[in-house]
Amino acid sequence: MRRSLAGRSLGSVSPSNAARASRAPGIALDIPVVIDTDPGIDDTLALLLALNSPELDVRGIAVSYGNTVVEHAHRNALEILRRAGKRLPVAISARRPLVRPLATAHETHGPSGLGDARVPPAGVILDYVKPLERLLDEQPDPVTLVTLGPVTGLALALRRDPAIVRAKVARHIAMIGNLRAAGNTTRYAEFNAWCDPEALQEVLRAELPTELVGLDVTRKLVLTGAEIERLGRLDDPLARWLYAALRVYHAFHRKYDQLDGCVINDVLPIAELIAPGMMDFEPFRLTVHLEDGEQRGRTRIDPQGAQARMATAVRPEVARRLLAERVLPAPVVAEAAR
Repeated sequence: MRRSLAGRSLGSVSPSNAARASRAPGIALDIPVVIDTDPGIDDTLALLLALNSPELDVRGIAVSYGNTVVEHAHRNALEILRRAGKRLPVAISARRPLVRPLATAHETHGPSGLGDARVPPAGVILDYVKPLERLLDEQPDPVTLVTLGPVTGLALALRRDPAIVRAKVARHIAMIGNLRAAGNTTRYAEFNAWCDPEALQEVLRAELPTELVGLDVTRKLVLTGAEIERLGRLDDPLARWLYAALRVYHAFHRKYDQLDGCVINDVLPIAELIAPGMMDFEPFRLTVHLEDGEQRGRTRIDPQGAQARMATAVRPEVARRLLAERVLPAPVVAEAAR
């Protein structure tokens, strides 16, 4: 992401011990999930939340270009898994857009994709890493596919084996797009949609059970500068590692948006799976602007467009509390507004 708007501070303080994380009340257990991501600083918080949540059965991760190049995204995903104490299959979703030149958000997430956080070299040759559709095909039952970056990998999977995608993706929830909110890459376009508008158009036209979580709601979830600084003062290895990443994200928002904090977009799709109903979705017919210029990647309502659901309202305090309980060590998180 490249631009953001201010929001309120995170939710109530709770002990940050994933082993003690309780299931959200009234929630179906062990939802099978595959996450397609481009980690990414806010992706890191989203992945840690997913991996630390007993409601979700994370079956695998696919990595894509977006916030960084795919080699760094692969390395980052492995490092996040290592720090979470998990071993999962990691696939390659997409290396570049379908037809456009590769662009990444290095000015937002840093050259590595994880700000100043220490990561090992990205030296793995990825030519023989399984693609997204193979990871999906290996699942014994249909899964929820969460996409947190450009949807190029899903578009490629639909081209190569649409039957597998339709058989194995019971639900697709994506952090992408915007309707009424301003864009964060151009005046009109959200970054993931801008990166590969052709891919988003193909995915929408496939009319999977797709739900878009865009800037209209994600801009309401902000980690404040004070919370980030508290994270940096803790004598905790994960806290220090996250602080090194988040301080770069914070500096970007402060410089370009005059925001003392950072928008953590990618947390919301994961939070919605854990606590369904924290967002309101409405059905729309949508299309994507494909021409170059300010409107490239703009998602808009079109009576002739493809059917999808899009988040139009959010209760961000739910996501804040989940982060406080399962990812960010106390006392990082400010007390929730009553």
